[in-house]
Amino acid sequence: MRVLPFFFLPCLHQLRLSAALVRATALDLAILAGHLLLYPSGIAQERRNGVEPLADPMAGPPETTRLPTVGRDHPPVVLLHGFVDNRSVFVVLRRSLARHGWRHLESLNYSPLTCDIRTAAELLGRHVEEICDRTGHTRIDIVGHSLGGLIARYYVQRLGGDTRVRTLVTLGTPHAGTSVAPPMSAHPLVRQMRPGSDVIEELRRPAPSCRTRFVSFWSDLDQIMIPVETACVSHPDLIAQNVRVTGIGHLALPVHPTVAAGIRQALEEQDTGAGTSGTVSVA
Repeated sequence: MRVLPFFFLPCLHQLRLSAALVRATALDLAILAGHLLLYPSGIAQERRNGVEPLADPMAGPPETTRLPTVGRDHPPVVLLHGFVDNRSVFVVLRRSLARHGWRHLESLNYSPLTCDIRTAAELLGRHVEEICDRTGHTRIDIVGHSLGGLIARYYVQRLGGDTRVRTLVTLGTPHAGTSVAPPMSAHPLVRQMRPGSDVIEELRRPAPSCRTRFVSFWSDLDQIMIPVETACVSHPDLIAQNVRVTGIGHLALPVHPTVAAGIRQALEEQDTGAGTSGTVSVA
């Protein structure tokens, strides 16, 4: 049996990593192509129980009929998309949750003209209040992809949303800021996602009474999160679990069936204590 010299081992590791990155990039490109076909279907706000979407996204909720609360029913889940995206990114995850018993699944499109995470978080808060009033549930869960997770975290941590949000699941969210694509900093939202921005610094402040449980899925092949660990929640006051995903990139996080299974598990857990970090492999 031949044994490779030890100095070849890092080279083999790098080759395996490069091959995995190529596969993850190819998958992301395929997902992007498919998502571009679905994108037009998600531009308009969704209809909610026969109610037309709001013409003005900043307007108050219309009069709606309250639905009865069902015993042992899952709390409503709000799906919040990322930068320059819309609710169509959650088509696969939404179907997965519906097949496994979730009845109240709703998506929020924030305006593409939004230039401030704080404004989007305020809109999210009004949306959550409307859902609670309509469904009879007092608390909900949120799943946010990328920027959507940061908006939801701001609502929970800085606007008192922890009284309404039981579990916040984030997928590839720049909790500590990302340094990707400096030329994109011309957009105000991108500047707010940079390390050291005012929003990122606000989220570093103490939050000793925050009740929401955070579950952050981060990928070791995410080329949008730089460094990749920026997608982890690291705050001494927050109840947080970071789940490492291997083998896929940023765009695959909201659509991959293995991640969907992890999200379902996270939403079903009732223990409010901090979970242990885990790893999800989809390679």
